Amino acid sequence: MYFIENLLSNNREQVMSKKFLLITILFTVASLNSDFAQDKGFGIGVIIGQPTGLSGKYWVNNLNGFDFGLGFSFSKDDKNIHIHSDYLWHTNTSIESDEKFTLYYGPGLKLKTGKKNDASLGIRGVLGLAWMSGNIPVDVFIEIAPIFNFVPGTSLRIDAGFGIRYYFN
Repeated sequence: MYFIENLLSNNREQVMSKKFLLITILFTVASLNSDFAQDKGFGIGVIIGQPTGLSGKYWVNNLNGFDFGLGFSFSKDDKNIHIHSDYLWHTNTSIESDEKFTLYYGPGLKLKTGKKNDASLGIRGVLGLAWMSGNIPVDVFIEIAPIFNFVPGTSLRIDAGFGIRYYFN
């Protein structure tokens, strides 16, 4: 509920963030005009959740890729920048459908900036599901990622998000 209250607030920093997010989504939707699969090349878009920001993916082959995120949190207690990167494996046999759905998973790292004990570095594991359109160069995904922070101390956190990426060829 706090996430929704923050989206509806009118403080200047959040209004700027919302405008940036809206512009990125509009650019992505306006660019939907190619006809190729999303299991190659480089894609960039947005992720909404914890954290919210930019999301990218680079495919190294049709089953593996690197993803990354650069975001911030809407939490009242967490005004830091979040950066993560993961190495992913994809499986295309998890859901029977005419559409292309893929389950993905993999390890990664997460860095959160901050003052004194607010900053952290941790190992991240991600599990997600993506829909890859056969008609437009876009994937839509939902993911969850437990993080084991080991710097400055140990803690367990969970990131989760929903996103969309546009692929360039």
